[in-house]
Amino acid sequence: MKKTIFTGAGVAIVTPFNKDLTVNYEKLAELIEYQIANKTDAIIICGTTGEASTLTDDEHKECIRFAVEKVAGRVPVIAGTGSNDTAYAIELTRYAKEVGADAYLNVTPYYNKTTQRGLIKHFTTIADAVELPAILYNVPGRTGMTITPDTYKELCKHPNIVATKEASGKVDDVVRIRDLCGDDLDIYSGEDGLITPMLSLGAKGVISVLSNIKPKETHDICEEYFRGNVAASAALQIKYCKLIDALFCETNPIPVKAALNILGFDVGECRLPLYEMGEANLAKLKAAIEDVK
Repeated sequence: MKKTIFTGAGVAIVTPFNKDLTVNYEKLAELIEYQIANKTDAIIICGTTGEASTLTDDEHKECIRFAVEKVAGRVPVIAGTGSNDTAYAIELTRYAKEVGADAYLNVTPYYNKTTQRGLIKHFTTIADAVELPAILYNVPGRTGMTITPDTYKELCKHPNIVATKEASGKVDDVVRIRDLCGDDLDIYSGEDGLITPMLSLGAKGVISVLSNIKPKETHDICEEYFRGNVAASAALQIKYCKLIDALFCETNPIPVKAALNILGFDVGECRLPLYEMGEANLAKLKAAIEDVK
């Protein structure tokens, strides 16, 4: 059986920016400390929520190095190193290993896309090149690519491919993945709105946007389930459903950065092409935050 990277709620942490849109490392340190103090089970740096697609190469690497150093082994650090260029994904993943990341998150190749055979070759080539645990990331709404259950069956045979972040929203596919892969592939929910349902199918936890603003509460959704308090887990899932909806009423991470700013964290704006929230959605977000204070 492969070693589980983490159980519970890992935060897909935002990348805070200064007013001039440079990376605010002082604020990133503050966010990391806030997360750890509030029971976050892992830090996922430079993912979608971290605006990895608009970070420069140097910024991307420095954010990974900085997070590893700041966390200092208190929780696992998972580095977003995915790319639609296999060679570049290998470069980033090698760097992540070099600076001490515990695992890497590898999204399906976007824009140029590929076939299912190509997905197998892409992911296994990276896994062959770097001896570091891999979490695959299936998010067809962002990439136009889906990892099918049969493809997962082949991928999980690789000793370094240990888990996946499933954000397809297809719970029936998760059932098939569990059937085909068993204990050879851990599953994390990639949807905050499906944490408890995914746990009921054997998921190890969630890689979460909600955790940016509700780290302890997201941890508790998982912890209550693991303790056998399924009703309590479900009650928390339901309690935060409106807030989760508001966090995804515009393209992530626009709303979650707005939410952090509302709460006084001052994480700055998103980089273009992501733009500030519209007034109606911002009002919806503020109401949802107020509703669960």
